Amino acid sequence: MIAPSYWIKGEIFMPLVHIDLLEGRTEEQLKALVKDVTAAISKDANVPEERIHIVLNEMRKDRYSVAGKMVSDK
Repeated sequence: MIAPSYWIKGEIFMPLVHIDLLEGRTEEQLKALVKDVTAAISKDANVPEERIHIVLNEMRKDRYSVAGKMVSDK
């Protein structure tokens, strides 16, 4: 989800990107993801990279389900 704007200390920061993903990726993979998402949004939305904020939310596999089954059970 990309929020069009977000207020922090009276300033508008945009866009604010929330990425939900299952746990298990390395620090290097997460850094690459953030770098690639930032570059894509900057290019496609014509936004300077320094204005792009990203929040990564890593979910535990035993707290996420698909089709009524916990991902940790697969």
